[in-house]
Formats: sequence, structure tokens, C-alpha cells
Amino acid sequence: MNRESFAAGERLVSPAYVRQGCEARRSHEHLIRLLLEKGKCPENGWDESTLELFLHELAIMDSNNFLGNCGVGEREGRVASALVARRHYRFIHGIGRSGDISAVQPKAAGSSLLNKITNSLVLDIIKLAGVHTVANCFVVPMATGMSLTLCFLTLRHKRPKAKYIIWPRIDQKSCFKSMITAGFEPVVIENVLEGDELRTDLQAVKAKVQELGPDNILCIHSTTSCFAPRVPDRLEELAVICANFGIPHIVNNAYGVQSSKCMHLIQQGARVGRIDAFVQSLDKNFMVPVGGAIIAGFNDSFIQEISKMYPGRASASPSLDVLITLLSLGSNGYKKLLKERKEMFSYLSNQIKKLSEAYNERLLHTPHNPISLAVTLKTLDKHHDKAVTQLGSMLFTRQVSGARVVPLGSVQTVSGYTFRGFMSHTNNYPCAYLNAASAIGMKMQDVDLFIKRLDRCLKTVRKEQSKESDDNYDKTEDVDIEEMALKLDNVLLDTHQDASS
Repeated sequence: MNRESFAAGERLVSPAYVRQGCEARRSHEHLIRLLLEKGKCPENGWDESTLELFLHELAIMDSNNFLGNCGVGEREGRVASALVARRHYRFIHGIGRSGDISAVQPKAAGSSLLNKITNSLVLDIIKLAGVHTVANCFVVPMATGMSLTLCFLTLRHKRPKAKYIIWPRIDQKSCFKSMITAGFEPVVIENVLEGDELRTDLQAVKAKVQELGPDNILCIHSTTSCFAPRVPDRLEELAVICANFGIPHIVNNAYGVQSSKCMHLIQQGARVGRIDAFVQSLDKNFMVPVGGAIIAGFNDSFIQEISKMYPGRASASPSLDVLITLLSLGSNGYKKLLKERKEMFSYLSNQIKKLSEAYNERLLHTPHNPISLAVTLKTLDKHHDKAVTQLGSMLFTRQVSGARVVPLGSVQTVSGYTFRGFMSHTNNYPCAYLNAASAIGMKMQDVDLFIKRLDRCLKTVRKEQSKESDDNYDKTEDVDIEEMALKLDNVLLDTHQDASS
């Protein structure tokens, strides 16, 4: 309702009451105006009524919601199901145009505004999380792997002779397939073991750059967030190598926004060397449904090139989800989640350490990994891999999700490349282990319940091992007795034959 509508309402209801209602609406509109003017995440989260008012105001700016609209084209925002329309708040046209995912749509001013605001808020949050000099970013409706592929395809036009991507090994399929899908040949750099940690082999990276030649290398594809005992790559040193040899640098920062350490590495890498783009997942960092990522970088024109490489329009759902989430939380709410995640990491680490010591295991020392932890399973692995994998199955059936059990000697072929010791990020890690991570949104009760269930599972596996060992001992004893009996029979038979002769 506008000023004229409220004035008309005063003829029906007491003007004092109408003015009070008008002031209440203005408080909502004030929040919306500040958002549009500043383009930053509000400090305090919005209530649902303000959010829904804002989304409704945006939606009625799209042509499919115009009263009396007459659409005669092939894509007019028609939706058969009212439930589907409500699910999307009647944003039907998506974002971008055929030539640029960030472009404004003439038919959909509201959706275009939504897209611009979302990108602006996400940029603000990336700066808040620690990458202060980031120049530009945009939300893309693809998960991390395909978003990395889009970055590689953009670089292809800049480096047409290049055919290789140098990739410090991380055993995660989507980031590996992102290079294959883009049509490049991954050059796998094995990690080096330093204490318990698996770290970037910088000498091997330099040697490979010199061997292949900088012009033949599309980029170095590094990683921040990862499963322990692997730790984030040495981003600063890799960034310097890239700057010295004139090689682009793409960083897989999948769930690194929630970690101040990962974001600091990116900021420092850009300060001392070269980082062209870094890619992060929406669902892992902002607790929204799977299907979106953020591509960000320090060169505005390069990020724009990536957005123009996306073919066609795109779904607005990931942008809508993260916009609603950030406006609901506010920057203070998101900072609180980041703080709680750090606290939960310390709590999880302490609880796992206590439990592991009770079973003669130990928490691996991985101080450079700020999100993931690993605990040894040496006493289980002593017997056979079956006990290790059984533990993983037991946790899963007891509704413990996210924990990874990594046995020794696993071999996996991904897109024609064979990885020994797959899931452990190296060919021969010294022991089997269990992973757990403290990610954004984890609560203390999640940790307590996990520790309780892990304790029960370890007890059960130990009992079964002990029983199996006893059974094997009894069987061995029976075989030994049988062999002795046969020998005694033969001796007696020989003695009898000698006596007869």
C-alpha cells in the first residue's frame, strides 16, 4: 500500500489507527531501502514478515506476475502447478540472459534485482569472513565441481596452447572430474608426509612447471578445505610460483568460507602472489540446499569473463535461497555461526582425543587443518580391513552421517586415472583412520551423540574381533591336535610293521 491507499483507508478506519499501521509498514520499508542503498548484509537479521514483503515486491516486478500480461513467446514464465509457483515465490524467469548469467532481463526486473542484491550480499560476507580485497563474485547455480569447470573453460580462451592442469592430490572425485570435463589433462602432484600431515610438495610443483613449460599449463588447481590428515595447500607459496611463471591459479575453497584460516590463506596468497579465482559451495558454507556455488576473485574483469562464459539463463533458486538465509541471519548471525563452529571444533577435538586414548588409538596431529579431524584405527587394522570398513557401516546404520572410515590400500579408478590408497590422499598412509569434521551449524549435542555412538560401535567391533580371534585359536588348536594324532598313528603303524618283519 502506498500513501494514497493509506489516505483512502482513513475514510474507513480511524486515521490514528491507519497512521499507526502506516508507520509499521515504513519500518519494514526502511530496512528494504537500506539494503538497496548499501548493498550489504544487514547487521541484524530480518523477521519473516519483512522478508516476505520484500520478496513479494520483487516478484510483482516480473512480467509473468503483471496483471493483464499477454505473453506470446516460448518462455513466458508459465507454471502449471500453483505449488511450484509458491515454492519459488513466483520468481519464474530465472537469472541472467543467454549471453551473461549476470545480465539484467527486460522481462524480469525483480529477478534481476534479486540476482544483483544476492551477489552484493555474498561479496560482503566473503569480505567479512576474511578475504578483504576480493573484487567481485557471483552466485552460479551449479555445485563446486561444475563451477571449477566453468573457470577452466574461461581460461582456455586466454591460454589456447595449454593442455595441463597441475593439481596437488586430494582424493575427492568432483574436483578431479572438473578438470577432465573441461578437456584438460590433470598432472597429479603427490603430497609429502610431514609428521601426521599431508602437505603440498612445492619442489615437485616447481619441477613439473619447468618440465612441461609454463605456456603448456592452464593453471595450478589448489585446495583449501579438505579431509585430515591432508591439510590446506601451501597457498602463499603456490601463488608466488604462479606469479613468477605467469600461470593462472584457481583455488577450490569448497567449504572454506566458514574457516578464518582458509580465508586468510586466500587473502595472503593474493597479496604475495597470484590467485585468479576461488570457488566455494553454497550448501556447505551457508546451510542451503545443494545446487549453488560462488565464484570470486581479485580481478573484476576476469570474474565478469567467467560469468559471460555460462551458456544461457540460469535457475534463480540458489540465489533466492542464500538471499533469504543471509537476510534472516544478518551479518551478526553469520559471525555467531562462525564463532560457534570454531568452539565446536575444539570440543570435538577434545572429545575424540579422550575416546581414542581409551581404545589405545590417537588423534592425528593435524594443526593446519581447521575443520577436519582424523583418529587412528591401528588396533582394528591389525586384524584386517574388514573390521575397519565394518566400523564405517555400523556408524552409518546408526544414523551417524559424515564420518569417513579410510582403510589401507584402497584402489580407485577415476576417469581413467588410478589412485592407490584412495581417500587417504596418498599412496601409502601409515595407518587406517576415521574422519570427523566440525562444520558450520554443528551443535554440542551432535558431538556428544557422535561420541556415544562411536564408543558403542568400537566396543562391538572389538568384541567381534576378540571372538573371532578365539574361534581362530580353537580351530588352529584342533588342527594341531589332528596333525599330532596322524603322526602318532603313522609312528605306531611303522613300529607294528617293523615288529612283524
